[in-house]
Amino acid sequence: MIEVEVKVRADHRQVRNKLREMGARQVGVEKQSDTYYNAPHRDFAETDEALRIRCVNGTSVLTYKGRKLDTVSKTREEFETAVEGDEARSILLSLGFKQSGRVRKSRDVYRYNDFIICLDKVEGLGEFVEIELMAESEPGSDIELHRKRIFDLFLELGIQESQSIRESYLEMILEKQAD
Repeated sequence: MIEVEVKVRADHRQVRNKLREMGARQVGVEKQSDTYYNAPHRDFAETDEALRIRCVNGTSVLTYKGRKLDTVSKTREEFETAVEGDEARSILLSLGFKQSGRVRKSRDVYRYNDFIICLDKVEGLGEFVEIELMAESEPGSDIELHRKRIFDLFLELGIQESQSIRESYLEMILEKQAD
């Protein structure tokens, strides 16, 4: 599947009020801890890929995200599978992968039609809103249409396309640590 995703920095109070007015449903509240790994055979920071283990409420998921597919969003191919967190970590480290960083956040998840809207409070970074739609991996899938729909929804929330952020939370945290 292709995850078509756009992220902005935004005040959660204002966005929550707009979401309520629109009739969006809150479907979850999560505490997430993401541990990212770098491959021994290539540098994911250079290839624009990501490999992480996400732990939420005692459940772990291994996720690989391919290169970003455009210059305006975080759209990329994504594969996920449930794992035992400690075992998966041990396997990756035994294969020569190195831990490259950790991102901790609280996430309020909303559904609005086929959109998933996440209000993220990221430790050390602040408040963000991510909106995503899933597209088929096949050629000709409507990635561009999905991206336009996401930007249209952001406009309904009072947020401009120019406010979008392509950097991942990990990239922002590592950049902040380097300063």
